[in-house]
Amino acid sequence: MAEHLKFKGGDPGAVKHGNFINYYQFNSAKNRLELLPLDIWNVNRDRNYICLDIGCNSGVLTQELFKFVSGCLPGGSSCHILGVDLDPVLIERADRANDFPQNVTYRCVDYMQDTEQMVPQFLQWWGRAYFDATFCFAVTMWIHLNHGDEGLRRFLVGISHQTRLLIVEPQPWKCYRSAVRRLRRSGEEFPEFAKLQLRGDVTQVIEDILLNECNLTRVNTETHCTSWGRKLLIFKNTR
Repeated sequence: MAEHLKFKGGDPGAVKHGNFINYYQFNSAKNRLELLPLDIWNVNRDRNYICLDIGCNSGVLTQELFKFVSGCLPGGSSCHILGVDLDPVLIERADRANDFPQNVTYRCVDYMQDTEQMVPQFLQWWGRAYFDATFCFAVTMWIHLNHGDEGLRRFLVGISHQTRLLIVEPQPWKCYRSAVRRLRRSGEEFPEFAKLQLRGDVTQVIEDILLNECNLTRVNTETHCTSWGRKLLIFKNTR
């Protein structure tokens, strides 16, 4: 049973993987777009621009990202986005509400256990070795809580190797504590939480890993914090 159904009638925030059933009702997708710069989506004319949205939930933000990026590309370029989420109910919703089926694709994938290699297959379909842009909005905390410090590192290294541009919205430590409390009240625990050594300013931790261990370069563009006070980090892979 999907976790958002399991806790229906209880605390709607007590989910183990961030798969909130009505996420975009309390965290507007369009507000995220206001934080994105207009001048970083470099692409050659007449070239497809291939994106990945990890943790796409019901696809609302994925479609907004498609419209936003498409509007930034030069004439002749076409944007195509793969949205992945581990919750089949949310992916079904995303498919039903997809207004751009020729350009936006949804797949039920646990990125950390993509046994069917759906993400690499999407790249192969477009004849590409890496994505032009990868979006990770409010995903890193759930990776960290469920897969530990090494899992977070593995995730960051993995996505950095397969993208040219990386946009990350990390959750601060106070969000960790809130997620742990809510899940505990439901009778469950995050088994990795007590073992975490990467604590405190996790946004800085993530930035340090991407800069020093993944060898990405920070894009020097100013972005405002989200309405929840989160930073938006943008990196590029100088491949």
